[in-house]
Amino acid sequence: DRWYDSSHVPHDSRWQLDLPDLLATKQYLAETIDVTLELLASTEESDEALYFFRLALFHEDMHGEALAYMAQTLGLNLTSAPGLLPEIASLPARAQLQFPAARVLLGSKPSGFLFDNEKWAHDAKVAEFEIDAQPVTWSQYAEFVADGGYDEKAWWSPEGWAWAQRVGRHVPRHVDQMRQGVLQQRFGQRVRVPLAQPAMHVSWYEADAWCRWAGRRLPTEVEWEAAAIAGHSRGFRWGDVWEWTATTFQPYPGFSADPYREYSQPWFGTHKVLRGASFATRGRMRHARYRNFYSPERDDIFSGFRSCAV
Repeated sequence: DRWYDSSHVPHDSRWQLDLPDLLATKQYLAETIDVTLELLASTEESDEALYFFRLALFHEDMHGEALAYMAQTLGLNLTSAPGLLPEIASLPARAQLQFPAARVLLGSKPSGFLFDNEKWAHDAKVAEFEIDAQPVTWSQYAEFVADGGYDEKAWWSPEGWAWAQRVGRHVPRHVDQMRQGVLQQRFGQRVRVPLAQPAMHVSWYEADAWCRWAGRRLPTEVEWEAAAIAGHSRGFRWGDVWEWTATTFQPYPGFSADPYREYSQPWFGTHKVLRGASFATRGRMRHARYRNFYSPERDDIFSGFRSCAV
């Protein structure tokens, strides 16, 4: 636990831990998976009995994606492992989708495993809204850059402008060039990115600035979830990039923390909600009611956004 209990090991100290070497680490992993599988084989098949097995599995899935965006951040070449990560799709242009005012069910009903921030399903009002059928593409984002979007304070929130100036941002992270196409570093390789792919490695601040420039806005998480569920048969596409919403991460009514108390509770009020999934998200983690959350300056994750009419 003094190595691996993230609740009690501060981030800054993790670089100085006396961690075991690679061989000892692999041996530890082999031993613990064998013990875990033995326990699982003798466990009753009920949601209550399987809770911690499922928590460990989904938490490992999250860290699998975290390792992928860590590799991207460090410029590690993953192309030598074919099939490790799927290709990112190009998106043909689609018209926006219109949804009427409605009462919708936000959150999840008891069923299998749920994270505590999804509990519980409750009625929510949503006014009539128009939303993009898919995330904003590089072609759309490039217009903002070409129009001097990073140089015009009027498009940015005060916090976003301060962030952009502090980090010296003039294009999204990992982008080398946005003239006559997008050149981006992907897993250590400089590649020309199709303009029809979703814009990626965009912070909440950048997504918000683009929307202000375009005369649009980010969707709320209620709008996103309602559109994803009701718009499934109408061409609402998601799952290529995590999508920022306008919503600050807060508990649903009646929230109580599950045994992994540090999963949600410490981040209420400071993080922004993302919805959907990315190309690197495991299939069993993908569902329209899942709530992801990060602080608004994060651009290392596989994040993009879509917009709504004002």
